[in-house]
Amino acid sequence: MQTPMLIVISGPSGCGKTSIAQAMLQRHQEILFSVSATTRPQRANEVHGKDYFFITRESFQQKIRDNDLAEWEQIYDDFYGTPEEEIRKAAAAGKPLLLDIDVKGALSIKNKYPANSVLLFIKPPSMAILKERLMNRKTESPETLQKRMSRATMEMEQAIRFDHTIINDKLETAIEEADSIIVNLVSVPIKKV
Repeated sequence: MQTPMLIVISGPSGCGKTSIAQAMLQRHQEILFSVSATTRPQRANEVHGKDYFFITRESFQQKIRDNDLAEWEQIYDDFYGTPEEEIRKAAAAGKPLLLDIDVKGALSIKNKYPANSVLLFIKPPSMAILKERLMNRKTESPETLQKRMSRATMEMEQAIRFDHTIINDKLETAIEEADSIIVNLVSVPIKKV
C-alpha cells in the first residue's frame, strides 16, 4: 500500500486546530479527513463516523491488540486514535489525508510515516489567552481546565518537533497561513474556464 500524504494539524486543546482543519477541508475538496476513534462519550452536537468513531473501551483495546491504529494515546481517562483504515481509504483514493489529533499522536504519525507526513502545530499567542479561550467555551469544569492547562505546557514544549508552527492570534490569519502551507503540499490541477 502506498502511504498517502498525511497533513497533521495539532496543538493544545483550545488553540483553534479544529476550526483551522475544518477551513482547510472546505478550501481543499481534494483532501480527505481522518475520523479518529475515541472512548469518550459522544456530545450532543457530534455525529458518529463524522466527528469521531465512538467506541467502547473494550473495542479500543482490541484495536490496539490487532494493530488497527496508526497511533493512539490515552488522554485523561479516555483513549483516542487514528484507525489504519482511514489511511488505507485515502491511499486507495489517491488523496491526501488531514488529521486533527493531539500532539503526541502527531509525533507518533511522524515517527511511523516520516516521509509522508507534515506536521502543523497551532500555537496560542500565550498561555493566558489559551486559558481564556478554554473558559469561554463553557465546556470545562475547573478540574478539567486545570488538566488541560497542565497538558498544554507539555504540548507547547513539543512545538519545535513540528514542521511548521502557526500562531493563532487571529483565526483568519492562522487559516491563511495554514492554507499557504497546504497549497504548497498539495498539487491541484488548474481548471480551465
